[in-house]
Amino acid sequence: MTNTDVLIAGGGFAGLECARALAALGVSVTVLERKKVAGQGMHTTGIIVGECAEEFSLPESVTRKVTDVRLFAPNLKYIDLQAPDYFFLTTDTPALMKHLSDEAEKAGANIMYDTAYENAVQDGENILVNDGAYSCKFLIGADGPRSKVADHFSLGQNTKFLLGAEAEYEGLDLPQNSFYCFLDQMQAYGYLGWVIPSVGVTQVGLACSMPKRPDIDAFVARMKGVVDFSQAKVVARRGGLIPVGGLVSPFARGNVILLGDSAGIVSPLTAGGIHTALHYGKILGETIAKNLRENGDHPANVMAKIYPRFYLKQGLRKIYEHLSPNWLLNASLTNPLFKFCASNVFFKRKQLR
Repeated sequence: MTNTDVLIAGGGFAGLECARALAALGVSVTVLERKKVAGQGMHTTGIIVGECAEEFSLPESVTRKVTDVRLFAPNLKYIDLQAPDYFFLTTDTPALMKHLSDEAEKAGANIMYDTAYENAVQDGENILVNDGAYSCKFLIGADGPRSKVADHFSLGQNTKFLLGAEAEYEGLDLPQNSFYCFLDQMQAYGYLGWVIPSVGVTQVGLACSMPKRPDIDAFVARMKGVVDFSQAKVVARRGGLIPVGGLVSPFARGNVILLGDSAGIVSPLTAGGIHTALHYGKILGETIAKNLRENGDHPANVMAKIYPRFYLKQGLRKIYEHLSPNWLLNASLTNPLFKFCASNVFFKRKQLR
């Protein structure tokens, strides 16, 4: 049996940053990750907002800055949006995950790749994981939008999702500083499509509110009048679920706490979850360390006060899904109020609550 103060199920953005923060403060922490290596089989777009880049030091070698947004209506007419000093980062996501993994290990975290979280039970003051192979004081569920940890401890489950699909292209002709976004409730119901330059490739994707499913090939066929795909070839594909229903309830029970996508701390409006994963992963790690070393407040109580609920953003999502048919999006594109609202969605500094 391996004894550890904290066991984290899942080695994504949230799990790795939480592990790094814990280890940096002298807490023994083990991460169980079913993938064989860091960054394998990623489902995320890896697009990071400027606020996240300012809060966390990310290697320039695995990121690319994008500053301009070209927003297309369903009829493919568009407006250009910019904001002073604001930017997005696209990333070589596998390389970024390798960096985060290395940083956690340098701090002293024990990361067990090719080792899935399977089960856990409470045993007195300890929690036994994977049939007793591990014993811990705190168990953190950072194991994705359909969390096994949540299921095993009767915690809240995500119920509302976007389903995303994305392809990486080489040889795609696109302005180097432009983030193309496509509104179309027929092809990307409840969200949007995108074409954005990344590190060595161009990312092309779309997402839909479930149960509708994205058809990326149909999306690419429609975009051929806007983007030159004649010399492009697909080098990778990915897809996955994005929880957009807000914070699950309950997100904790005793010393079992959900984090990241498992907790539902993903913006229901923009579907952005990397910043919240890193930000709250760090805070949860520091809070657990303070509880163990200084008998500080219970981490679940601390996180209950600061975890985002996204009430306003959930309301705006419902309005967009149900009150924004394509004819209205076409008619609204050049309206000054629409442009103002769109600029705020893309460029207003993102609130984590």
